[in-house]
Amino acid sequence: MKKLSKLLGVSVLTFGCLLALPTKAQDTELPSTINWTIPFGVGGGTDVWARFVAPHLTKSLPGNPTVVIKNQPGGGSITGTNLFFQRAKSNGEDILGTSASTLYPFMLGDKRVRYNFDKWIPLMASPTGGVVYVQPDLGVASANDIAKLNGVTLPFGSQSPTGLELPVFLAFEMLGLDIKPVFGMKSRGAGRLAFERGEAKIDFQTSSAYLSSVVDLVDNKKAVPLFSLGILNNKGEIVRDPAFADLPTFEEVYFKKFGKQPSGMEYTAYKKFLAAGFAFQKVIFIPADTPNDIIQTYQKAVKQMLQDPAFIKDSEIQVGPYENIVGIDAAQYLSDAITVSPELYTWISDWLKTKFDYKL
Repeated sequence: MKKLSKLLGVSVLTFGCLLALPTKAQDTELPSTINWTIPFGVGGGTDVWARFVAPHLTKSLPGNPTVVIKNQPGGGSITGTNLFFQRAKSNGEDILGTSASTLYPFMLGDKRVRYNFDKWIPLMASPTGGVVYVQPDLGVASANDIAKLNGVTLPFGSQSPTGLELPVFLAFEMLGLDIKPVFGMKSRGAGRLAFERGEAKIDFQTSSAYLSSVVDLVDNKKAVPLFSLGILNNKGEIVRDPAFADLPTFEEVYFKKFGKQPSGMEYTAYKKFLAAGFAFQKVIFIPADTPNDIIQTYQKAVKQMLQDPAFIKDSEIQVGPYENIVGIDAAQYLSDAITVSPELYTWISDWLKTKFDYKL
């Protein structure tokens, strides 16, 4: 935990340096090809998000360099992120796309993690939501029927217990669902394919992947949405996700089933990892030792992209009605995300060991 606290302090200082850069940025020549490392397989939420953003980023960058998606799955995003940390060039040629699956292991002190957030600068953070859905043959038409799932074993394709699904596992447990996790999925896209093949009875996807790959399943009666994870408002309260306004939040479903609001350390952990992993869910990073003029060129391009009417229109369709974050706001979200109290760390460590025989 001391090491984690030290890294947190260094990270915030690094992001603070971002604000000290000169405000007048001159367009700098960039490499003709930008390698965007996505440490997940093809078809998952992070991959879908990156493939949507890439052409818009190309359009906004001077010289319109080709942005090539480099999928490097493994270890729930740890493998590809470690490789980026070790090999990324600091000439503007390499950028990284991360997800909660990248953030959570760092927060939890996973020994496989070799990367440090103090070595990167966030160019843009994209909040997101997510939806849980089940097979139609379970006889559940909506979350109102969730009691029908009592005692039903529900196979669930997962990357790892400390990956993106961590708060989802907590939600499943609080709802009393009998989840049978099948670990080792290379991406959430792989989990969705297991669902489509009928191997998984329940699944979860972030907003971008749900909108692009699951809505058609729902429309064709091949999936039944249960609830969304909701989003945090500016008061820190979980409210309905505007992308899925007709779906109840986890809290609403819990209240309907048990007649009370969720509480206790389990719910504290749920809210913590939901806030960390979804408010700061998809992030574009660039090595912090990249020359300032190149960083400024990227910053300028990202801001221009976010103001582009074509991007705004496509973003609502592809990703959802979420506001992207840049600059000090991105740095602050990361700071809040990494902060894990000793009490919460101990609780989640014990829970992972008891639930999944997973030792941090």
